[in-house]
Amino acid sequence: MTSRSEPVVTRFAPSPTGFLHIGGARTALFNWLYARHEGGRFRLRIEDTDRERSTQAAIDAIIDGLQWLGLDWDDAVVHQSTQIERHTAAAQRLLDSGKAYYCYCSPEELAEMRATARAEGRSKMYDGRWRDRDPGSAPPGVQPVVRIKMPLDGETRIEDRVQGPVTVANAQLDDMVLLRADGTPTYMLSVVVDDHDMDVTHVIRGDDHLTNAFRQTQLFHALGWAPPTFAHLPLIHGPDGAKLSKRHGALGVEAYRDMGYLPEALRNYLMRLGWSHGDEEIISTEQAITWFDFKGVGKSPARFDFAKLDSLNGHYLRACDNARLVGLTIARLESADGVTIGASARARLAAGLHGLKERAKNIQELTEKAHLYLVERPLSMDDKAAKILSDQARGYLTALAPRLGDLPDWQSDAIEAVVRTYAEEAEIKLGQIAQPLRAALSGSNVSPGIFEVMLALGRDEALARIRDQCG
Repeated sequence: MTSRSEPVVTRFAPSPTGFLHIGGARTALFNWLYARHEGGRFRLRIEDTDRERSTQAAIDAIIDGLQWLGLDWDDAVVHQSTQIERHTAAAQRLLDSGKAYYCYCSPEELAEMRATARAEGRSKMYDGRWRDRDPGSAPPGVQPVVRIKMPLDGETRIEDRVQGPVTVANAQLDDMVLLRADGTPTYMLSVVVDDHDMDVTHVIRGDDHLTNAFRQTQLFHALGWAPPTFAHLPLIHGPDGAKLSKRHGALGVEAYRDMGYLPEALRNYLMRLGWSHGDEEIISTEQAITWFDFKGVGKSPARFDFAKLDSLNGHYLRACDNARLVGLTIARLESADGVTIGASARARLAAGLHGLKERAKNIQELTEKAHLYLVERPLSMDDKAAKILSDQARGYLTALAPRLGDLPDWQSDAIEAVVRTYAEEAEIKLGQIAQPLRAALSGSNVSPGIFEVMLALGRDEALARIRDQCG
């Protein structure tokens, strides 16, 4: 039996029949982290042998999602559909060595076998009737499938890096199909041949594939190849413990990007869905690469929690470089509205961003809050702002504007002092001038602190907005 080459090689092998869902993203992340931790290689294989369901749009979505998450792969992308000759040749080698055989069962016979097995409570559905039968006795006109000869006794044992030692009695393993009647290879055969050809040393995937691992191990042995090390991850459940669904967050990675999550926040969150390092919650990617091992992977299903994701994203948003956030916000606005944001508006946003990102959980919220810095004069007032700007309130603004215009130093402390002094002299409460100021500056009754807003807008823009609403 041949031995495997080193170093560590992991792979992510999605089927391009839809978007890159969140469970697949976590599987890719764990493969990527382990490869980087070990100084090995992380490879990408597109399992596109289902030609009817596989689409180029899905392939593009998978690649785009991985790139957005920052999960770079090594070597060229392998498309399983281009390796069919290799898969077929492997099946032929097993036929030639007597480790596989032609099966001529009709669909009706197979259905009868399955019904009998279920009635008897057996997991093994195929009874092996063509295993040692002379192909010369085959019924005419039947196109056979090719099946592997699984061992009939003993057990198959897997030293799983997450689940621990796992065994199954070989008597429970069917002589699985390797080539269909039309000559196309099955998933089981294709995966084994591809993993060998790609020098994969560690197969890290969801534990819904654990039963496949027993069959694949036997197929590796039959072909004379060393099986990879397996690590089967518990699945992700919703917060209620049920299987993850769209209402829980089983969405495509692009949906999380559209909702305004940062890739580093999503990486951190997915990393903690099933893996831990002590009590650490906020873990940089660099630190995760250093720490990642299978000992930190739990055996119980992880529960998806949007509140925790929002909290993590808020942390990364506050720590994010302002120039990057301005770019993300502007790009979102320009894409949604089909407009071009000018240099002066960009500068206002950059000046006011610190206060905005302290109050936002994601880029979408930040974009909504950024409107007050990006809108051009004259501002349109929402209903609440219009109500605030009564004739009396406009009179207060008219009296205050010259005092603000005379300020030698446009700083928030100086602005606040002028406003407070005016309120005292006019014998009004601070809110009676602060609320009209907020409405005039933002077109709304809600905004960051008005003195912070006036500083970010700059003297000319702030005064112009106030004067637009003067009585």
